[in-house]
Amino acid sequence: MTEFPEGAPCWADAMFSDVEGAKSFYGDVLGWTFGEASSEFGNYTQAYSGGKAVAAVVPPMPGGEAPSQWCLYFASPDAAATAKKIKSAGGELVMEPMQVGSFGTMLIAKEPSGAVFGVWQPGEHKGFEKVAEPGSFAWAEVFTRDVAKVDAFFPKVFPYAAQQMDTADSPEGEEVDYRIYSLGGRGPEHAVLGRMNMGAEFPSQIPPYIQVFFGVPNCDDAVAKAQELGGTLQFGPMDTPFGRFAALTDPQGAAFAVIDMSTTSGDMPKMKDV
Repeated sequence: MTEFPEGAPCWADAMFSDVEGAKSFYGDVLGWTFGEASSEFGNYTQAYSGGKAVAAVVPPMPGGEAPSQWCLYFASPDAAATAKKIKSAGGELVMEPMQVGSFGTMLIAKEPSGAVFGVWQPGEHKGFEKVAEPGSFAWAEVFTRDVAKVDAFFPKVFPYAAQQMDTADSPEGEEVDYRIYSLGGRGPEHAVLGRMNMGAEFPSQIPPYIQVFFGVPNCDDAVAKAQELGGTLQFGPMDTPFGRFAALTDPQGAAFAVIDMSTTSGDMPKMKDV
């Protein structure tokens, strides 16, 4: 398959204390099946949609008490070089570049406002085997309380162009501080990552994070199934020009979102170059 360009989201995984519970939940909500756990790599277990790799789940490392959360990885041709860019741009390395057998090289980092993300330099494992379809990665957004730090950081680390949502002509007069990072051009077809300002509606104890969106055939059905299985609805469902989506947390507290990209409503927002 084609390798992902530098800066494109290319993989997502999550750490769960109850891996079997996570497999059951996401299997029912997103239709995933799971491969065999790789004991050589900490029982890392890949998830599949229609036989194609779309994500992975893994238990905490022995002695680790990290909260359950999704981690989004961005593609890099040289993880060591990206690590240097992260540090020089004010970010922090949580895990230095580490080779994962013949699969590739990874690192874990924090952008300056605190959201955690990963970087993946592919070897045999290229990343998502399908995207923007039901059961697979669809979109991601950085939620932060310090937009200036985030907006300065990401274009220094990855070759992003940036556009800001123009709300001046909004009939409701809504002031939405939302930015899109793109690769290879501007416009929706080039967008790879969103950035949202965390307003007063976000409880102070929620740290900055990257929200991962997974495609579903029907948003409302996915929300109902998630709630039935112990998940919590945090926002939505809401209709947008990009699809009908909802934000959730799973029974172990990991945040994620579902989006039905076939159900759209309204005009595309106006964007201005920045």
